[in-house]
Amino acid sequence: MEEKPLYKDPSQPIDVRVKDLISRMTLNEKISQMLHESPAIPRLDIPEYNWWNECLHGVARAGIATVFPQAIGLAATFNPDLVYQVATAISDEARAKHHEAVRNGDRGIYKGLTFWSPNINIFRDPRWGRGQETYGEDPYLTGRMGVAFVKGLQGNHPKYLKLVATPKHYAVHSGPEKDRHHFDARVSPKDLRETYLPAFKECIQEAKAESVMGAYNRTNGEPCCGSKTLLQKILREEWGFDGYVVSDCGAISDFHLHHKITNSPQESAAMAVKNGCDLNCGNTYGSLLIAVQEGLITEEEIDRAVTRLFKARFKLGMFDPPEMVPYAQIPYEVNDCPEHRQLALKAARESIVLLKNQNNLLPLKKDLKSIAVIGPNADVLEVLLGNYNGTPSKYVTPLEGIKNVVSPDTKVIYAKGCDLTGTSKEGFDEAVEAARNADVVIMCMGLAPSIEGEEGDAVNSDASGDRIHIDLPGVQEELLKEIHATGKPIVLVMLNGSAVAINWANEHIPAILEAWYPGEEGGTAIADVIFGNYNPAGRLPVTFVKSVDDLPPFTDYSMKNRTYRYIEKEPLYPFGFGLSYTTFQYSNLTLSAKEIGTSENLTISVDVQNTGKMAGDEVVQLYLTDLEASVVVPKCQLRGVQRINLAPGEKKTVTFTLTPRQMALIDNEGRCILEPGTFKISVGGCQPDERSKKLGGTFLTETFEVKGNPVELPY
Repeated sequence: MEEKPLYKDPSQPIDVRVKDLISRMTLNEKISQMLHESPAIPRLDIPEYNWWNECLHGVARAGIATVFPQAIGLAATFNPDLVYQVATAISDEARAKHHEAVRNGDRGIYKGLTFWSPNINIFRDPRWGRGQETYGEDPYLTGRMGVAFVKGLQGNHPKYLKLVATPKHYAVHSGPEKDRHHFDARVSPKDLRETYLPAFKECIQEAKAESVMGAYNRTNGEPCCGSKTLLQKILREEWGFDGYVVSDCGAISDFHLHHKITNSPQESAAMAVKNGCDLNCGNTYGSLLIAVQEGLITEEEIDRAVTRLFKARFKLGMFDPPEMVPYAQIPYEVNDCPEHRQLALKAARESIVLLKNQNNLLPLKKDLKSIAVIGPNADVLEVLLGNYNGTPSKYVTPLEGIKNVVSPDTKVIYAKGCDLTGTSKEGFDEAVEAARNADVVIMCMGLAPSIEGEEGDAVNSDASGDRIHIDLPGVQEELLKEIHATGKPIVLVMLNGSAVAINWANEHIPAILEAWYPGEEGGTAIADVIFGNYNPAGRLPVTFVKSVDDLPPFTDYSMKNRTYRYIEKEPLYPFGFGLSYTTFQYSNLTLSAKEIGTSENLTISVDVQNTGKMAGDEVVQLYLTDLEASVVVPKCQLRGVQRINLAPGEKKTVTFTLTPRQMALIDNEGRCILEPGTFKISVGGCQPDERSKKLGGTFLTETFEVKGNPVELPY
């Protein structure tokens, strides 16, 4: 009897097994495993494997699965613990689906365990169609959400990975979509490290993400999927990343076709692999054999990439008997189970932001005589799903949710009114008639994934997935004005994945809710908020500016006049803003010291009390401002967040710890420096700006001093 090869022996260390396996492979076989559609190698019992899978807010593109709110909605919960729960549910469904597919002999696309999520790019400009896939515009919040999501996907087993998470698109990637295959994002060392890299660093170092996806664009002249700076110097040498890098789909062929920095597929493939991109989504790595023959790359360099790839597959337990892998025991029944539907509802409720509630119009009574529900987003599936989505087994639109929650005697009249885009006012009369016959009007408007999204995906976009204008598209605002003219009280529900300049609505409409793309139970969550079953506490993860004219050019990657940290004009609604049906009082803001040295932490505590009549969540936010910095620094920066629940009259003490690293600035050379001087702390339910105050936000401020000499800290 022949001795079992080392790679088939689960008792051996993974490194030993992988090395043994690769020593048995021919060069051609190795290269075949570096394409996302990796063929089987029957003589070595290696099954085929397709690396491409997606789970941005639920297992995507693989049939029935629980559909959670779109990533931007998850960000609006300001609740990393909830995002961890969501990611854990997603990874349960992903495992269940994978093992069922394997049992059925299906190893095709969207069936594997390597997922190209989360998207942790910074949503720096509202025109970007894919901003909906991100956790918003702030590096700190994006980092907290990204870390929670990666941990929930990858699990916490000492030996096995549950899934592989793949933070993307590394790095400095946020539109324009139409230019992404040839674009060069020019960015200063300061902006790179202060804004664009922190979330990636945290997902790698803190959450131990096994993989990273490179972006299509160039960054400072180097194509991201072949960038020595990004992939070698920063990712592997500085951050100690030891997983594998995958290219975005087709990105390697962009090197010679669009960026024009190489002359052939083999040159592009060699450049990418040499600089640390191990897996090609696409087929350019098929030219690696020619690259070896031409002396552009060595077999040793190919071995390095293949080693990283197989290490991941072994860590997932793919080469061990299923009974040894605990995650392989997850039953298929967890997919789309009632508990996950409940979690999707909880996430949707927590994501809804109350932007305006004049004279406490909300919550509405459930026994009103009649309610008109009007608007192009009131009764469509698309706006529940966002992009990169699964298929729900059942779903609840806003119209259905409202019908389900009102009293049996309440008449609900529905009129679409108009399309999302276009100039037709054909439905106006019917909508006005519906409003005239109702006590209250609920209008569901906004955007849709067909208007904003990825290049080639958002078919009705006016700019390859992006938006040129940021107001309500089509004749939606005209419809709103016509309904407003009836004199009936209006509740405006916005369904969208990015900021919309609803200036007129903010002036004239008494109650406004932001609901994002809220997932399969979105309609239930919206109705729960409108009729008081749930007290909203979501917060904006992006700034709503008043006009495109307040923004720098879309192609300008400098942070000057971008996001709440550097904005120069007053916004419509600030980052971190969101109202409640109850009131919260902050008191007793206490710092552990008024003066600290450059190596000391600072502890901050504050009492928060629910002074209203309704139980509810409050999102307690800590912001830091460096008052004496030697370089330009953000006006304020989010440095802590806790979402707490308080009964009427209940008081809790919330505590934060600030580390020296969090107090440090990034200088113009990209170094991380803690400078002595005065710092301001603000703690409250919003950011410490004038506009938030005007809109009803509350916060307390205190200062402290850092003593000593400037110190350079590890980034």
